[in-house]
Amino acid sequence: MQSCSGGTWAQLAARCRELDGAGYGAYKQLTGTYHDEGQGWQLVVDRVQSDPFAAPSKVRVIVPRDDLDLDPEFTHSRLDRVAVADALAREVATYLAEEAPTAGRSGSGKSNSISIGALGQEVIERTNVLVTPERIEFRLLVGLPARGRRVLGRQAATLLVDDVVAAVAAGMRLERDALERAVWLLRDQEALRAALKERSLVAFVADGAMLARRSGASDLPLPDGVPFRSPSSLREKFALPSGRKVKGMGVPEGVTVIVGGGFHGKSTLLRALERGVYAHTLGDGREFVLTRADAAAVRAEDGRPVTAQDISPFISDLPTGADTTRFSTANASGSTSQAANVVEALQAGASALLIDEDTSATNFMIRDSVMAQLIQGGREPITPFSARVRGLYVQCGVSTVLVAGGTGAFLGLADTVIAMDAYVPEDVTQRAHAVGRGYEPEQLPVSPELFGPDARCLQGAQFTYRSKPPKARGVDTISVGKSDIDLGSLSQLAGAPQVSAIALALRRIDALADGEASPSEVVDALCEELGDGIDSLTPGRAHPGHLTLPRRNELLAVVNRFRNLRVD
Repeated sequence: MQSCSGGTWAQLAARCRELDGAGYGAYKQLTGTYHDEGQGWQLVVDRVQSDPFAAPSKVRVIVPRDDLDLDPEFTHSRLDRVAVADALAREVATYLAEEAPTAGRSGSGKSNSISIGALGQEVIERTNVLVTPERIEFRLLVGLPARGRRVLGRQAATLLVDDVVAAVAAGMRLERDALERAVWLLRDQEALRAALKERSLVAFVADGAMLARRSGASDLPLPDGVPFRSPSSLREKFALPSGRKVKGMGVPEGVTVIVGGGFHGKSTLLRALERGVYAHTLGDGREFVLTRADAAAVRAEDGRPVTAQDISPFISDLPTGADTTRFSTANASGSTSQAANVVEALQAGASALLIDEDTSATNFMIRDSVMAQLIQGGREPITPFSARVRGLYVQCGVSTVLVAGGTGAFLGLADTVIAMDAYVPEDVTQRAHAVGRGYEPEQLPVSPELFGPDARCLQGAQFTYRSKPPKARGVDTISVGKSDIDLGSLSQLAGAPQVSAIALALRRIDALADGEASPSEVVDALCEELGDGIDSLTPGRAHPGHLTLPRRNELLAVVNRFRNLRVD
C-alpha cells in the first residue's frame, strides 16, 4: 500500500485496520488530510513517529471558526485569540485527563496516548491551539498504538477517529460564558499591567490573592493558603475594561525591601512577583498578581560561563589584572555571576530587578562597615550592589524589589519596606528608616553610561553543531552539540514548551547574527519577527509541536549562558 493523501474519516479507520500486524513503519502510509462527511471538520496526520518509543505523531483537527459558540468580536485581537486558545486547550486537556478511554489500553513505549501539551498555570501564546477568524486548529501529539513494534490497527482506528475527535469536540463544547470570561480576564489583566507604569508601580497584588503554592515542584495553589491583604498605606484600586474593580497592594517604583521572620512569606511574595510577568488562568489564585512584563529575577549562579561581559560597575581592579570591561570565565563565582546577571538583565531592558538575599552572593550584595575597616580601599575589587541600588533607580530608572532576612543594610536606602508576618504584609517604612538611619552603605554615583548598551557583536552560525540544531532537554537544559546550556537558574521560564521554543529560536538567532549587532540587538530582531506569532519559529511546518512564546529576557539569558559563545 502506498502513502495516501487522505480521504474520509471512515477511510482512515479502514486503512488503520488494514495495517493491523504490519511493522510500525507502515503507519507512515496514514499521512494526509481526512474530512468528515457532514461537519466540515478535517483531521490531518502531519507526521508519523518512527517507532513506538520515538516522539509522538503530529495530528491536527481543523474546525470552522463558526462552529465555536462565541461572538466574532472575541477573536478579533491577538490578545483575545490567546485567551480563547488557552481556554480551549485546557478544556481538551481536562477531557483527556478525566474522561478519555485511551489510558486503559495496552501498548508499547509512548503509544496509545493523546496530548494537547503541558499548559502550566500561565496564559501565554502557545502553538497548542491556533485560533483565526476562519478556523480553529487543535495541534495534538498522538502515540500510535503498537504491540512490540507491530501496528495495532484496530486500536489506531479508534484512537484517531473516535478518541482524537471526541477530545476536540469536548473543547468545542466549552460554553460561551466560559470563553467570554477567559477573554475578559486576560483583557483585564493586561490592562492592569499596562497601567502599572502610569501609576509609578512595579507590581500589584490583589486582595484575596492566594500566593502560596503546593510545593516547590507544583505551581498549583495551596488549598489552605492565607489570602493576601494589602496594607492600607499601599492600597491601590483599578477599574478594568470588564467593569470589574480590584484593589490590593501596589509595589511602588524605587527600592522596595521585603522583610520578616523565617517562613513568614517573604520569598513567597517575591516568587509571586517573579511569576507576575505572565497572566494566570482563572483559579490559579494569582490572577491579579501582575508585574511589569520586563521585570527580571536576578541571583548568584556559581559556575555559569560569562563571555566578554562588562561587569566593571561592580567588579574592577582584580589582582590578576583581568579586564572586567570584557570579562570572561568558564566558571563564574557567586559574585561575578551575579554581577553579570544584573548587567545582562539591564541589557535585556529590565525596568525592575527582583532579588532574594537567600539566592544571592553576600559579598556582591553588601559590605559592612567592620569588614570595610579591615579590608580597606583598593584592596577590595567588589563594589557591592548596596552601593549602586539607589543610583540604579535615581539615574537609570531601574527599580529593585529585594527580600532581606539577614541584613539591615538596605533599610535606610529603601523607598518602601514591607514586613511579612504570617503571610500578612505591613508597611513598616517609617520604622525601618528610623532603625536603619546611620547604617546606610555609601552610595556611589551611577551614570546611564555606566550601564551602557552591550558593546559586543554576536557572530553567526554558532548554535548549530554539524548540521544538528539545538535541542531542548526538559525544563532546564538546551544541548548545542556536545555543550549543554544550563537554564536551572532562570526562575521565570514558563516550562518545557518555552525551553523548546528557545531552542528553535537559537537557530534563527544564528541566521540574524551578522557579526555587527550585539546579542540584545539580534534578540530584538527576533522578537520583532515573533510579533507575527510563535508559529514563525517553524516556517513551513503546519504542525509546529507544542511551544510557548518566550520573553526577550530569557532569550538573551540563554544566549549569554552558551559556553562557546563567540563575540567580537
